[in-house]
Amino acid sequence: MRHQKTRHKLSRDTAHRKALLRNLCKEVIEHERIKTTEAKAKAVKPEVEKLITLAKRGDLHARRQALSELGQDKFAVYKLFEEVAPRYSERPGGYTRILKLGARSGDATEMVYLELV
Repeated sequence: MRHQKTRHKLSRDTAHRKALLRNLCKEVIEHERIKTTEAKAKAVKPEVEKLITLAKRGDLHARRQALSELGQDKFAVYKLFEEVAPRYSERPGGYTRILKLGARSGDATEMVYLELV
């Protein structure tokens, strides 16, 4: 039996998880730095990287794909294509970084900053 690669499930059902990742992607693009849990940051990082790579292509099809991924948020797509992607035109990948902040006081969950490099 072959093992399949599994994504981060984050203890949520599919619809909730998709909504969470979509919202986190939008926030990272909009604010360029967000404070979140380590698990959520690790789950959303590859999604943000894919969106930036898509935006670097810059054509209409890429823009529509990004719009679909970001839930029809035109502002986020505009910022992604016009401000974020041009910054990384020379960079072959690795557009985000995770900075550890330590444990959250309420439940000792590891908190991090997820930011654009």
